[in-house]
Amino acid sequence: NYNQNQEDVLKYAHAIISNGFEPGVLMIDDTWQENYGVWDFNPRKFPAPKKMMDELHGMGFKVMLWVCPFVSADSKEYRDLSAKGGLLKDSKNNGESLMMKWWNGFSAELDLTNPVAVNWFQGRLDYLQDRYGVDGYKLDAGDFEYYPPNIISMKQITANEHSRLFATIGLKYPLNEYRACWKMGGKPLVQRLRDKEHNWVDIKKLIPDMLLQGLVGYAYSCPDMIGGGEISSFWGEKNNLDQDLIVRSAQCHGLMPMMQFSVAPWRVLDSVHFDAIKKVVAVRSRFIPVIMK
Repeated sequence: NYNQNQEDVLKYAHAIISNGFEPGVLMIDDTWQENYGVWDFNPRKFPAPKKMMDELHGMGFKVMLWVCPFVSADSKEYRDLSAKGGLLKDSKNNGESLMMKWWNGFSAELDLTNPVAVNWFQGRLDYLQDRYGVDGYKLDAGDFEYYPPNIISMKQITANEHSRLFATIGLKYPLNEYRACWKMGGKPLVQRLRDKEHNWVDIKKLIPDMLLQGLVGYAYSCPDMIGGGEISSFWGEKNNLDQDLIVRSAQCHGLMPMMQFSVAPWRVLDSVHFDAIKKVVAVRSRFIPVIMK
């Protein structure tokens, strides 16, 4: 959830191998960073990030980091970007920087119609690749609803176009993932389904939604997390995992372009259900050449 840290990331990676799976792409999610817009490893949680990255690469993993178009207002980055016009402004608040409410509170937002913001953001992503060897990025939260009618940008465009500009950032990187794109079909980017809950209603959406994504041009598609990726499904009283649901979800994912685990199957499944997961992965392994072709 919201406790990414070096010790647990390495523990999880080693557990993948020790439980009989091959290394794949490891995504380190939100809170690896110091703050939104402060795109560097939090030194209190990742005391030796280069050493960690080298270890993961040595095990055979590629590593992606979670990023978003938001900037925390109490940061040097906010002050610098605001002074240079790199942030969206609010027409309802005398042209001050827009404070967008999203699932993690209120943040300023990059104005990607302004080259200042684009160059700054890509500069930070390039820095992470050069300094630590990061392989790619999960670019989250670029949904059109985070571009309301009251925004002022350097170039006035539609909310969907703002979303498209965020999607173009990832085209530079060989590994990327999005959950919100507009008119980016046929481009070299991964479009995943929107977050699915851990229930039997949402699992029925996987196959039709994936087919629809393919029909509108997103060939490199991902059906969200196995068992559901909607994070609140795993909190509090809701945290009652259905082992059959996780297996059926994995079976749906098995021959799709990508299959993506989050909750570790060896941690939450009994031996019968875990064996079923391993069979899915074995079947997928036989079809990898076809999928890649």
